[in-house]
Amino acid sequence: MMRIKKNDNVVVLTGRDKGKKGTVLEVLPEKDLVKVSGIAIVTKHYKARRQGETSGIRKQEGYINLSNVMLISSDGKPTRVNFKTLEDGTKVRVANRTKQTI
Repeated sequence: MMRIKKNDNVVVLTGRDKGKKGTVLEVLPEKDLVKVSGIAIVTKHYKARRQGETSGIRKQEGYINLSNVMLISSDGKPTRVNFKTLEDGTKVRVANRTKQTI
């Protein structure tokens, strides 16, 4: 089970975007990478491959390391994430700061 999932609200801890908040767009668990909206904007140069496509320069989100983001809890502050097994055997994420299930 992943500590951070798609559509979670996170804050960036390090790097040029430190302190910025955003929503997780994509998670690559095998590489420990995450893509966050509005964070790590990179410039890509595209060439028109087919007739009708346009070439140009586009800005898009890049991947950052999963360890550089932290989940935002219900009180709006960053929190660590733990796991808890309920009586019915399901595993849930728990915010360390507020002790609430996510």
